Amino acid sequence: MTISPKATEVRFDADQMWVELDDGRTLGVPLAWFPRLFGANPADLGAVEISPHGLHWEALDEDISIAGLLAGRGDRTMLPKNRAA
Repeated sequence: MTISPKATEVRFDADQMWVELDDGRTLGVPLAWFPRLFGANPADLGAVEISPHGLHWEALDEDISIAGLLAGRGDRTMLPKNRAA
């Protein structure tokens, strides 16, 4: 059984989201990966709910899994539906 790290803290600077994990790592993720967060005001960004599975912003309708961040995935809902091969 694999134990996944959990977020303990989330903070922001001008263009990055920083996620502290309970295993001691800190993830720096470009806000450009998450358009809903990129355009949000500081109060909305600060209203993050940390759960065992990830991060949730009710007012922004954004959910981010820690597993997805560790895999290097951004907002997959914003991908074009029909990409040319």
